[in-house]
Amino acid sequence: MVPLRSRRRSALTVPIGLALVASLGFLPGTATATPADAKAGTTATAPTGPKLAYVVNTRTDRRTVDAVTRAVAEADGTVVIAYRQIGVIVAHSANPDFAKQLREVRGVNSAGATRTAPLSAAGTTQEGGPQYLSKAAAAAAAQSAPAARESAPATEPLEADQWDLRAIGADKAAKINPGSSKVTVAVIDTGVDDTHPDLAPNFSAEQSANCVGGKPDTSPGAWRPQTPEHYHGTHVAGEIAAARNGVGVAGVAPGVKVAGIKVADPVSELFYPESVVCAFVFAADRGVEITNNSYYVDPWLYNCMDDPDQRAIVDAVNRAQLYAQRKGTLHLASAGNSNHDLASDAILDDSSPDDSTPVDRTIDPSECFDLPTQLPGVVTVSATGNQGIKSYYSSYGKGVVDVAAPGGDKYQIPDTPSKNGRILSTMPEGRYAYLQGTSMAAPHAAGVAALLKSKHPWAPPAVLQALLKAQADNPGCPTTPYDPDGNGVVDSTCEGGKNTNGFYGHGVVDALDAVD
Repeated sequence: MVPLRSRRRSALTVPIGLALVASLGFLPGTATATPADAKAGTTATAPTGPKLAYVVNTRTDRRTVDAVTRAVAEADGTVVIAYRQIGVIVAHSANPDFAKQLREVRGVNSAGATRTAPLSAAGTTQEGGPQYLSKAAAAAAAQSAPAARESAPATEPLEADQWDLRAIGADKAAKINPGSSKVTVAVIDTGVDDTHPDLAPNFSAEQSANCVGGKPDTSPGAWRPQTPEHYHGTHVAGEIAAARNGVGVAGVAPGVKVAGIKVADPVSELFYPESVVCAFVFAADRGVEITNNSYYVDPWLYNCMDDPDQRAIVDAVNRAQLYAQRKGTLHLASAGNSNHDLASDAILDDSSPDDSTPVDRTIDPSECFDLPTQLPGVVTVSATGNQGIKSYYSSYGKGVVDVAAPGGDKYQIPDTPSKNGRILSTMPEGRYAYLQGTSMAAPHAAGVAALLKSKHPWAPPAVLQALLKAQADNPGCPTTPYDPDGNGVVDSTCEGGKNTNGFYGHGVVDALDAVD
């Protein structure tokens, strides 16, 4: 099974990233050329359609943002929030010509709808569920917790089933340097249950929020999952920073802080662009050092630059993540669970848009981007199983994947008490469960990045990314045909050598090397 909203993909190399920024007509901190002035439509003649959310991307000077804000009202729209620092306005409108009218306004670089379904009728998706730890095992762990805390155990009660920690030396690294409490990893996801006993000691409420809809809500508990079924973010958070406190499991960096920024729609669990824009800006302004992104920006698995709506989505999310990078935040994102070769000439996307009726389309990866993983400066993470081999579901691609990390694989069975090849971590309401996916790989890499940031607090995002790649251990491409399910069919082909390749990028992250 693959967990909800876990299909994630890759960050671009510098040349592609620069090309992307240039193609958007947007350079951070600079003004861009604008078309001749054109008056937006008026509310008196505006037709009515389903109410949608939009992003309107403008020059960043105050005069332009103010003028475009007025134009939004003239086009029968309502401003939800204006992020002046990046020139992104989030708006709602029932005018079907809203985006078209705004694109003609002076100072507007791009504008488009962020969804295909009305605001009140988003679709739902489900990609399988967790394998919960049995009540008996959870109870045994809980009973052992008091004694374990008193004796300062070398391992946590459930750590015997955490083969993933041992695979990257995280158990040994914790004895040398568990990470600094001055470093925070923000989990941009479905929400984080900070009341979980393994997460409460390391949770940073001051750097947490609910960004659903595009406007941050920092009221107490706003960052928590809507229901226990919205478990994804809590599982991810535990993989990064579950405390070594004698309760349950341990995280890769058990000494760092973890924050939760909720972006998943409470009904559909879709990650709409305006919510992700909010999350990146909020993380940057609250001093977050690292973000983990185990999702793709809905409703399009790939956003194509020849579509004006999708182009506007790329522009808005890119502005937000670049803003965070400039303020010192490194982003990590999962490569995706579609077993796609992200460096191929063509990819079939049969899942978009996922908030209404999907249509089959063949996309060109050089013109269509999976967000946020294919944005400049974002670290893309593929998944491995217990044997250190690429997970059967993990997307890959030479020059696309940056590093690999344990994400679990049901075909790679570990020699653990549970014999479960998935990843064991925290769940809402104090529970634990096994999941697999590149959603689980990214937080392992984020935890190692947090250890590196703890050791090198001066390192800006670009240097931190270089350090992450340098400490990785690359097994090289498999020497035999890649057939993980043993059905005699080669499922994917690895290209590249020992230094870099499509399956593992620069290699599998190594927590012990990070702290040594």
